[in-house]
Order: sequence, then structure tokens, then C-alpha cells
Amino acid sequence: MNIEAVFIDRDGTIGGTGHFIHPEEFTPYLFSKEAIRLLKDHHIRTFACTNQHRISRGEATLDDFYKEFQSYEFDDAFICPHRSGDDCHCHKPKPGMLLEASKKYHLDLTKTVFIGDVGSTDMLAAHAVGAMKILVLTGWGRGSLAQYRDSWSDIDPDYVAENLLDAVRWIIRKHEDKG
Repeated sequence: MNIEAVFIDRDGTIGGTGHFIHPEEFTPYLFSKEAIRLLKDHHIRTFACTNQHRISRGEATLDDFYKEFQSYEFDDAFICPHRSGDDCHCHKPKPGMLLEASKKYHLDLTKTVFIGDVGSTDMLAAHAVGAMKILVLTGWGRGSLAQYRDSWSDIDPDYVAENLLDAVRWIIRKHEDKG
């Protein structure tokens, strides 16, 4: 499969607990930078894709997040600064950030992968555009498969990974199997 790009959620996927942590205090999991580097080594574009409503509260800025994602060597970052109740097109589970990336980078979203820990946002956004869906068990992942599964019960992830590195290794195997 020719994978054009991978979208990666932040909180609970790259690091943290699934809750907001300001970029200055955020610590990625020990394996996260290696995972992103593996994608880059295989010439797969990587994009951060995250809801960050604390920006609208003035608790952080878009620039704080862009700088953080640049330090991890993402190709770009798509960040929704709105609250879930705001009438925007970008707050996951709406697919606005993915559609924006598709337009900006001329992506066929059916040839992309979304890695996240929340079924009711990450997996639903990916499903809306036909992207491959990988749920990681870090952050809210285990809860997404258990007590919160009813909020996204109509779809299934393409793969359930222990963590971001496991997800990336699975993607690379798929990418190398282009037949």
C-alpha cells in the first residue's frame, strides 16, 4: 500500500496522559521521536493533528504548539483551537483538519493513516475521509475500546497498537507491501 501521509494525535498518542499539558511541560513517550523518525526514514510525510481548545481559553498559543511539533520534526501541524461546542469544521471528529491537509498537500486521504487514542474523535475523523485508522492503547485508548466504545461502535480500527511505535512499525510493513 502506498501511504502518502500519517496523521498523529498529540495528547495520549505522542505523550502525556490524554489531558492537556502545555507544550513547555509536555513530554513525549520515550519511543515517540523514534516512531516519527522511522516514518521520515521511509519517506512518509507526518502531520500532527490535534484538538487544543485551551488555545481559545488563552492557556497556550498556536505558536506554542507549532514550535513543539517542529521540534519533533513533523512536516506540518493541523491544530483546532476551538471548543467542542463551537461551530467550526475542524474540531475532531469533524474532518476539517484532514481536508485542509489534503488540499494543502494534494493528498488522497484514502491513502493516509490516522493514529490516535480516542475512538470518538480520532477514529471518527479518519473514518469520515476514508483514512486507515489505528487506535493506540496509550492515553485514552484502553477506555476507547471499553467503557467509551459505544460512542464510536459503528466503526472498527484497522489496527489496535500498543503504542505509537507499534503503530508505525505496522504502517511501515503495510507501506513496504505495495503489491
